[in-house]
Amino acid sequence: MTRLTQIDKDLLKQVADMHSVPQGSFNIRKNGQSVDRKSDDEVTILPKKDKRGIDIIIKEGVKNKSVHIPVIITVGDFSDLVYNDFYVGKGAEVFIVAGCGIHNPSDKKSEHDGIHTFHLEENCKVKYIEKHLGIGNNQGEKILNPTTEIYMKNGSEFEMETIQLGGVSYSDRKTKAYLDDDTKLIIKEKILTSEKQVAKTVFNVILKGKNSSVEVISRSVAKDNSKQKFVSNIKGENECFGHVECDGIILDKAQIESIPKIVAKNINATLIHEAAIGKIAGDQIVKLQTLGLSEEEAQAQIIKGFLK
Repeated sequence: MTRLTQIDKDLLKQVADMHSVPQGSFNIRKNGQSVDRKSDDEVTILPKKDKRGIDIIIKEGVKNKSVHIPVIITVGDFSDLVYNDFYVGKGAEVFIVAGCGIHNPSDKKSEHDGIHTFHLEENCKVKYIEKHLGIGNNQGEKILNPTTEIYMKNGSEFEMETIQLGGVSYSDRKTKAYLDDDTKLIIKEKILTSEKQVAKTVFNVILKGKNSSVEVISRSVAKDNSKQKFVSNIKGENECFGHVECDGIILDKAQIESIPKIVAKNINATLIHEAAIGKIAGDQIVKLQTLGLSEEEAQAQIIKGFLK
């Protein structure tokens, strides 16, 4: 990481928890170029030959391996599109950290669109964390549009945590998943918007296999004049279970929209959707104020706990 500036290193800490060179395989992308990469015999990272992006190949039976593939952008008037494919072998267990941080020093927009596709073989387990952050005091927009596609074969498990830390002018997050027999998908989403920021999320999950299951938990806070839209489409085509929970806190003149859709195409499909949007309860503020906090400090503590 010797070629990285202090701004680069600060971004990597926040979006990928990278305080130094990771122990496992990694690929660091800056302003559209790979600046550092490492593979080993069990996890191989290869640049694509036909388009921008990488292939991450995790061998069968690999255990306790980590992969870091963060993206950082530190210039304005820049747009980046990248395709990353993950091939996870049978019985493998891997921890993958992605994420994108934009430090835009200009008045023109900076944008990163990442297309991540996961191919999970039988009985493998993947934990995937993706964080997004925008910083910079100028008026240039920070735009992030992540797309995730997940193909899960029998017995595989995928846990995804996606976090928008703030400062992102516009985001359009799309997730698609296709589940075979005895698969388990867990998605946890946390989003914070403020000012005039816009965040959109769409989940499309098809439960094709017997005993497949999905759980989607979304927590969001919208402040100032920001807008959020949450859409979930869960389709049960077999004996399966699906649960979607969307909770939002709305402040000031912000807007939050939640649109659920569940479709059962099998008599043994159990699908549930729960949604709640509201302001912070006054008694919560008062309780914290009795402990010596100001109203603003109390509000900040409640939001921090909600998004934890």
